[in-house]
Amino acid sequence: MDRRTHPLAGPLSPVTQRRIAVVGAGWAGLAAAVRATRGGQEVEVFEMAAEPGGRARSVLKDTNERDNGQHILIGAYTETLALMSLVGASPDRWLRRSPLVLRYPDDTGLALPKGHPVLAFVRGVLAASHWPAAARWALLARAVAWRLAGFRCAVEATVADLCAGLPPEVLRDLVEPLCVAALNTPMHQASARVFLKVLQDALFAGPGAADLLLPCAPLSALLPTPATRWLRDHSVAVHFGHRVANLQPAHEGWLVDGQAFDRVILAATARESARLAQPWAPAWSEAAHQLRYEPIITVWLNAPGLRWSHPMTALRADAVQPAQFGFDLGALGGPPGQFALVISGAASWVEQGLAAAATAVRAQAAAAFSGHFNTNDCVIDVRAERRATFACTPGLRRPSAAIAPGLWAAGDHVDGPYPATLEGAVRAGNAAADLAGR
Repeated sequence: MDRRTHPLAGPLSPVTQRRIAVVGAGWAGLAAAVRATRGGQEVEVFEMAAEPGGRARSVLKDTNERDNGQHILIGAYTETLALMSLVGASPDRWLRRSPLVLRYPDDTGLALPKGHPVLAFVRGVLAASHWPAAARWALLARAVAWRLAGFRCAVEATVADLCAGLPPEVLRDLVEPLCVAALNTPMHQASARVFLKVLQDALFAGPGAADLLLPCAPLSALLPTPATRWLRDHSVAVHFGHRVANLQPAHEGWLVDGQAFDRVILAATARESARLAQPWAPAWSEAAHQLRYEPIITVWLNAPGLRWSHPMTALRADAVQPAQFGFDLGALGGPPGQFALVISGAASWVEQGLAAAATAVRAQAAAAFSGHFNTNDCVIDVRAERRATFACTPGLRRPSAAIAPGLWAAGDHVDGPYPATLEGAVRAGNAAADLAGR
């Protein structure tokens, strides 16, 4: 929208405190609300669901609390870890930290030792004796080339383009699983530029950046519940079950379902934010609507008495074995003998149906872990998050944080250098709060 025709054109009157509405109580919205509250603003939160957390929360089913999908964090998630600490969810208590390990059931794969990420990466690659020496040196040479290029590449390049010529075992055992874990997009479709940014901030940043942080509690305990409690303890009204129906510009502010606010942060899903913004910022709304999505399927299996060597295990995936990672929930504070296996970039399996996906994953687990998962009744549950992340493709145009004067966007879909991750959501929320507080 042309600023000259917007009711908020011109400078705002000086105020010592602004009323800010945050629409959405996912990780981005909670981050924005906490940040704005700490900045001295008067904040009110509106969430259409009955609980906070968005696509990263816990769901109660049959008296069991189960996450709506398996999430991992890494040491480079500095703003997420800081927010957890601030609201009283100690990362040291709720996250199991270890050097990055991508081990397969046959105990092959990459394991980084402790120490500076660059040296650890070199040592880990050289120690991967299941790869031929030529493959190990080829990977290290390519990593050096990426670093010398400043972790930059052509905008239109895919991860497959970026890694063309690398030995097939490196692509299979390292590049493909890292790509789907970080971008939830197959490597022949995924943005090489975003992939390089993830590598730069994880494998080639400061000490601890590449560490794997696995939740040892339900996702809601990591941030949504303690952040909501923190907000209410600081006199912030948080309304659940309230889908904002109407957003209207008003004199020096906005009306949210008739209530007056100086600033509004849309931290709902991209499509929900686009619905609210469309009358006032049609170009922004169109950019948000044009995002395509990649689903994730999680299959929970039961195998009493089984315990894996590593709480997170990589799995070799193909057309009939769809899961790329599995998690030993018993090793992470959950029920012993229960496992969550994850299919990222799961569009084809969503089309085939969840029953087919669960059957394929169960058979894959039975083949990988001999003597276990042999019967269909070991499948506990299967769920699909159909819009888990946006498809992180080359040249993707993501909607900006600025929508209209006094109206901002927050969420992992907002334009930025990172894919759709918890850290991307928290950073977007923090940035929106800072902009709204000016």
